[in-house]
Amino acid sequence: MSPPEKKQRTEEYILYYWPGIPGRGEYVRLAFEYAGIPYRENSKEVPGILAKTEKVGTPPHFAPPALRLPSGRVVSQTPAILNQIAPRCGLAGPLGSKLNTLTAEGKAALRELSDEELEKAEEERSVVNQLTLTVLDWCNETHDVHHPCAASLYYEDQKEAAAQAAEVFRKSRLPRWLEYFESVLASNPATAGTNGGRTYLYGKQTTTADLALFHVVDGTFFAFPKRLGQLKASGEYDNVFALYERVKGEKGIKEYIESGRRQKFSMGLFRHYEELDGEEKDE
Repeated sequence: MSPPEKKQRTEEYILYYWPGIPGRGEYVRLAFEYAGIPYRENSKEVPGILAKTEKVGTPPHFAPPALRLPSGRVVSQTPAILNQIAPRCGLAGPLGSKLNTLTAEGKAALRELSDEELEKAEEERSVVNQLTLTVLDWCNETHDVHHPCAASLYYEDQKEAAAQAAEVFRKSRLPRWLEYFESVLASNPATAGTNGGRTYLYGKQTTTADLALFHVVDGTFFAFPKRLGQLKASGEYDNVFALYERVKGEKGIKEYIESGRRQKFSMGLFRHYEELDGEEKDE
């Protein structure tokens, strides 16, 4: 086996992901777009390069998305990538975002933290990651509605099972996801009594969890417009939809959407099949 290529430190991030769909790479794009940190994409070498240790080092990577860091090392798995870049992007919580060692300003801010503040910063970053992972669970469950048997099969090969999965998702699972995140927003002590409403999952600034929730709500609107529209109209989850609107108008995200560079939903994680959507009689 050839030795790994010598890694050259740069200021560049390279996102390896499939072309033509938002997919799981979109969570990474949103973080960089929010923070205004330059990155570029490489879809031509997906997935071949990810398994070549002489190109990416060890360990090899199972699937995209993967991110080449300024150090030259490569990280894969969406939540791992987001947890890695959250401090650099200012998306790890008020103290957690100070755990940035890639810039002189970040290193200076980190040195100023007391041991107690450092412990709290690490805990904040973990809580943000916890919430992000939960949002991604919602994403995975939405995908599995139209592919309940196997991701390797076509939708047309599992339509009957998909119809059963969609009924359960519409009736109980989608309200349960909304209920959970509504409770997170409503119980956030940092936003209690604020005029801006309870539109932050943790603290009073945007985190990777907020961006991920925005994207999942957006994707669910694409996949289940009738059902999610009905649940929005109920007024029971106003904080969730207020967060969605807030993030949509955030600096960086607003410009990204308006630029036309944000890829549209189609046949990726979130898919719209008219026969799987519909309103329900909520008890």
